[in-house]
Amino acid sequence: MISQKSLLKLLAAGTFALTLAACGDGEAENAGEELDEIVTDAGNAMEDACEDVKEGANAEDKDC
Repeated sequence: MISQKSLLKLLAAGTFALTLAACGDGEAENAGEELDEIVTDAGNAMEDACEDVKEGANAEDKDC
């Protein structure tokens, strides 16, 4: 027999899944693409800074 707590968890998970499916190609996708771009830019900036530090320290291996 399914307990009330398990039934509520199942109902919550189903509601969440339907909510995500209803988003479609709208604002959520655009926000995700923007976030991906921001994270990529931040990673590139960190790598550039690391390479600059290694270059300033005359390190043999300048790759980060």
